[in-house]
Amino acid sequence: MDVLVLIDKLDDLVHNAKPVPLSDTVRVDKEEIYDILDQMRATIPEEIKQARWIVKERQEMLAEAKREAERIIKEAREKQDQLISQEEVTKQAERAAEDIVEDARAREREIRLGAEDYADEILNTLEINLSKFIAAVGRGRERLQGKDEPAEVG
Repeated sequence: MDVLVLIDKLDDLVHNAKPVPLSDTVRVDKEEIYDILDQMRATIPEEIKQARWIVKERQEMLAEAKREAERIIKEAREKQDQLISQEEVTKQAERAAEDIVEDARAREREIRLGAEDYADEILNTLEINLSKFIAAVGRGRERLQGKDEPAEVG
């Protein structure tokens, strides 16, 4: 039985007790009071046990909630570290790609300049040879026009 109910019973017993004439005292049944007190003695330890159990359960629930919160925070930090790591890898890849593009442009410039130099050399050689051929053609025409000089090819 609930202790509060037993206290109410005890209160009713005293409140409804027969007054002793010419005094503020009342007459109560001693056995009834002892019976209620015995019930209270039996009930209070059980309620204390229940209260302790409730407190223990509450503490266990709080501890579990704290462990869960710590686990969630740990996972969030790990995810944050992973994202930061991935971002760093991405930045490194972007820097490497920029280096590769820069190297490719430098190599392209080097190859283009080399090709231009090679083409200039070929054109210069061709120009020299054409000048010699033109001179030879000119001499051949002069010979045909009457000048008897031997033609040189060379």
